[in-house]
Amino acid sequence: MVRPRLLVVSMSLPVTAMRTGEEAWSFTMSPGGLVSALLGLKEFETKWIGWPGVDVHDAVGKKALSIALAEKGCIPVFLEEVCDQYYNGYCNNILWPIFHYLGTPPEYRNDGTITYQSQYDAYKKANRIFFDVVKEHYQEGDVIWCHDYHVMLLPQYLKEYDSKMKVGWFLHTPFPSSEMYKTLPSRSELLRSVLTADLVGFHTYDFARHFVNACMCILGIEATSEGVVNQGKFTPIAVFPIGIEPERFINTSKLSEVTEYMKKFKSDFGGRKLILGVDRLDTIKGIPHKYQAFEKFLEENEDWRGKVLLLQIAVPTRNGIGEYQKIKDQCHGLVGRINGRFGSISSVPIIHLDCAIHFHQLCALYAITDVLLVTSLRDGMNLVSSEFIACQNAEKGVLVLSEFAGAGQSLGAGALLVNPWNIKEVSNAIGEALSMSPEEKERKHQINFQYVKTHSTQQWADDFMNKLNEVTSKAELGTGKAPNELPQHDVVQQYSKSKNRLLILGFYGTLTKPNKNQERRDEGMNLELHPQLKERLKALCSDPKTTVVVLSRSEKSILDQNFGEDCMWLAAENGIFLRHSTGEWVTKMPENMNLEWIDGVKQVFKYFTERTPGSYFQASETSVVWNYQYADAEFGRAQAKDMLQHLWAGPTSNASVDVVQGRYSVEVHSVGVTKGSAMERILGEIVLQNKSITTPIDYVLCIGNFLGKDEDVYTFFEPELTKKTKKVLSTVVDVKGENYFSVAIGNTHTKASYFLNSTDDVVQLIHKLCTHNNP
Repeated sequence: MVRPRLLVVSMSLPVTAMRTGEEAWSFTMSPGGLVSALLGLKEFETKWIGWPGVDVHDAVGKKALSIALAEKGCIPVFLEEVCDQYYNGYCNNILWPIFHYLGTPPEYRNDGTITYQSQYDAYKKANRIFFDVVKEHYQEGDVIWCHDYHVMLLPQYLKEYDSKMKVGWFLHTPFPSSEMYKTLPSRSELLRSVLTADLVGFHTYDFARHFVNACMCILGIEATSEGVVNQGKFTPIAVFPIGIEPERFINTSKLSEVTEYMKKFKSDFGGRKLILGVDRLDTIKGIPHKYQAFEKFLEENEDWRGKVLLLQIAVPTRNGIGEYQKIKDQCHGLVGRINGRFGSISSVPIIHLDCAIHFHQLCALYAITDVLLVTSLRDGMNLVSSEFIACQNAEKGVLVLSEFAGAGQSLGAGALLVNPWNIKEVSNAIGEALSMSPEEKERKHQINFQYVKTHSTQQWADDFMNKLNEVTSKAELGTGKAPNELPQHDVVQQYSKSKNRLLILGFYGTLTKPNKNQERRDEGMNLELHPQLKERLKALCSDPKTTVVVLSRSEKSILDQNFGEDCMWLAAENGIFLRHSTGEWVTKMPENMNLEWIDGVKQVFKYFTERTPGSYFQASETSVVWNYQYADAEFGRAQAKDMLQHLWAGPTSNASVDVVQGRYSVEVHSVGVTKGSAMERILGEIVLQNKSITTPIDYVLCIGNFLGKDEDVYTFFEPELTKKTKKVLSTVVDVKGENYFSVAIGNTHTKASYFLNSTDDVVQLIHKLCTHNNP
């Protein structure tokens, strides 16, 4: 069986090349779980596309290198002409600082020809070079996985070339808040390009939320917790926390060589407690903050002086760049000061190493460490934390972890989370960690060890690829496509030809025209029928060939107030209560429905309404809805997130309810109360009261501004489903595909087949239908 191909595109290849002759090259495999994960995707034949790490200017050398790399499943991208302004310029001088909250650097350096624009031009050119290489090697059916901020324009170039390409993009760094991202020149172009990918992935929910907010604030487009809609295309945004290869660390820490290192290190440290730091020497790693906190700890805890050692491994990264030399000098200065204050002839409190160490030595240090201290100021994930946990065996150490590291959202439950900017807080955490009981250490270790063991790098890669395959498969089947604008001419034409029509209309956002000046009530908004619809609906209902159902989550009194005089069916609270306007209300409540949770939810909603200006809530007999459509959007979303925590911890914790977050709302209702689930009960009641029906329903128009969980009503009448699965429909409904129209209002991420932009469009459509009554 031929395996599908995966083309991994990143700035660097997983090997480091070294020229040994005119046509000869040698290679060193780059360490790291990412390489192993991507090359270990067994269901794919993986090819890696990236820069080989060296400049090759001659054709002979490029050809020889390409041939040699091909044997290792790698394809080189040669960037000599743009590398400096692309990599050192736009990527590392502009994108990287902004993504790590360091701000936008000055536009000029010593060379006045280097500007934002020149660096961005180089970035675009480099992404074009990546694209050319991908295009050259692409075969139909290949999956393309783009990695990191170096290739943010690549998804757009690929999709413009072939819209059927399967493209994923993953960011390995933080994504900043929208306020920070706004400072980026060319901010919109990068967002729009990334959104052309089929799937966009991040390490944490915070990073994903920041990306979605940036799309909303900068591009002004619609977004949900699941993704972003841009120009009719829905792009899923998902979270995939990366891990390590736990077995590699677990097995290595058991080797006899590592055991010998452990004994030696313990002897060298003279019985002192070991605090370990393992970081790249980088401005975002917070090494100076770590030293200042340790100094504070020694100042305030005289009893620990001489009994604890901080060993910092600071791996050099970008030698020769001024900012990194500054941070190196700062660290050396702090180490000298602290060792001078608290050291002695026989020992010093800090050992600082400006180098990497052998893997076996690193595992040995992890295994005997009492406290791992991670004080990152910003970090995409920080896998050092996971490596430490995997190597711990007999005596468990404690993880003190910065809340600004992505790992904080994964390993926080088994760690002491700290704000690295708060020196006193970090100092206190060091003391707490050193004094923690063995039982508490064991408990915290087991929490994190189970996470590290099950969330491996391989699992991360599998999860992303499975999600990408799911998304692209849906798109191929048409389920992921955006709806088309409603062809009103066809709607009216088929309406005039049909003999028995069913119109299902939502109320709020469909037949209403709410605005900020509407009358407010104690617990909500006074919803009123659009003024231009009253007479037109009455005319529509007067046609004996037409049955109109208003299906709403509103309570009975609101529907009575607006439609009590019209000859139509009213379904209140999502069909729990039903009546024809000439009859009495009938309860269609599912069996065993418990409503004891409502009073508690109303108290929570009232509390959030009072603290969120412009919001309101509505309570009915079976549901409660909080709406912040007229509040400040950003503040409203923050309040909604806080509200969900209150609900899950309080009145809904043990209740049989669904908590549904809409675009600008939070709704709590009993499980299974949706418009789709109510539809068959509604049809049954209509048939019961119209036993003389002789002509099956041959036309259905369903229009609404519904929550996602209510959109099952759109698929309820799909012609291919009705006769197979619906008892009532199989006898009274006979709708052909051209006679079924499901329409969403103002939403292009929907299960409906069509959309209209606003209530005004509904008014126009109903007016057109009225002119074709009783032809």
